Amino acid sequence: MTLTDLLWLAVACYGLHILEEYQLDWRNWARAVIKLPVEWSDFYVMNALVIVFGIAAANLAAHWPLLALTFPAVMLINATFFHILPVIRTHGRFSPGLFTAIVLFWPVGIACYWRTAADGALGAGTLIGSLMLGAILMASPIVLLKIKTMPYFRQDR
Repeated sequence: MTLTDLLWLAVACYGLHILEEYQLDWRNWARAVIKLPVEWSDFYVMNALVIVFGIAAANLAAHWPLLALTFPAVMLINATFFHILPVIRTHGRFSPGLFTAIVLFWPVGIACYWRTAADGALGAGTLIGSLMLGAILMASPIVLLKIKTMPYFRQDR
């Protein structure tokens, strides 16, 4: 499989991950466990953007591997820091999205990096840059959720 093929597979995996999170009530888990002031509308918008980003990554894979690998970086960061580590920290409390994080995100995310390395396109800059951009992309909705109630950002006054 090419990196492009793997990224299209990653988009499909992310769709399944969203379904798992939605059906198993990720919103209430996020409010209770990681204290995110998230609403379902936030969930829909953030995940729609993730899917759009995944589609862009798949289309850019052949020409811009750093940006393309940012999508699997988001998947790996999401799986690790928003599903697996919270389960460990809460002594086994289930995190909606955990199944797809382990069964799909890790293998497909790692496969994207492996394929890029096998193609000779994974230098240190591409690896570090994609992980940094992935971390920024994962952090940005959380930061926005946290600051939206601050007086400066409120639009209802």
